[in-house]
Amino acid sequence: MENRILITGKNSYIGDSFSEFVHNYPVDIVDMQNEEWKNYDFSSFDTVVHVAAIVHKQEKQYTVEEYKKINTTLAYEVAKKAKESKVKQFVFLSTMSVYGVVSGVITKDTKLNPFNDYGKSKLQAERLIQSLEDESFKVTIIRPPLVYGKGCKGNYKKLRKFALKLPFFPDVESSRSMIYIGNLCSFMKKAIDEKLSGVFCVQDGAYVNTSQMVKLVANANGKDIKLTKVFNPLINMLLRMKIHIVCKVFGSLTYDFSLCPDYEKVDLNTAIKLTEE
Repeated sequence: MENRILITGKNSYIGDSFSEFVHNYPVDIVDMQNEEWKNYDFSSFDTVVHVAAIVHKQEKQYTVEEYKKINTTLAYEVAKKAKESKVKQFVFLSTMSVYGVVSGVITKDTKLNPFNDYGKSKLQAERLIQSLEDESFKVTIIRPPLVYGKGCKGNYKKLRKFALKLPFFPDVESSRSMIYIGNLCSFMKKAIDEKLSGVFCVQDGAYVNTSQMVKLVANANGKDIKLTKVFNPLINMLLRMKIHIVCKVFGSLTYDFSLCPDYEKVDLNTAIKLTEE
């Protein structure tokens, strides 16, 4: 039986990518920029996927109240409408930021302790939405790490610029949990097909080393970039000083694989080729 899917959040990278990924399913996308969504009929859908949000990269542009209004209150109101409309499942795109961890490994024992408005507003939404769950209304919370893929913004786009412009790049040992957009969409489809409920920490099948990713991006574009350790003493010093941009690029932050569900995914080499083609 086909799943009828409503995506709440127009012009979202994840939402638009997922809509394309499940193009064989009946899918609709509703704009959340105004109040008109309240008049939209949810009752003909099996699953609502909520992706509308203010993301952390815009943090300085918004107040705490605005984060709460969009990321918490709006998400909860949409979930309530979905339940009242007899929708069977609500999928909420949350974030790794709910842990408030900036380096190291997130395990089953890591406490939820977000430190920024983005993480706090997402965690509040998670808790409110989960309170609605019952036998007839499944709630699926997905906490992805950094998402990359064709047309993505953010850190991957910055690394891509380095890969295409620089003749060399620091060769630093690091491990990061990341997820290719196709892999994220693959899990989202699995969660909907199997009506999974609970909290899911998803990631690619292997941790990503930033230096190796930059090299793969360069190679995918027909460019050879040299990796060098000459800058490592300086980078390691800046990492110890917790310089934000350096930690973002060369620091290590991962999900323990025991947290992650098993699902079909492509490897990093394939993901980079698909992203750059």
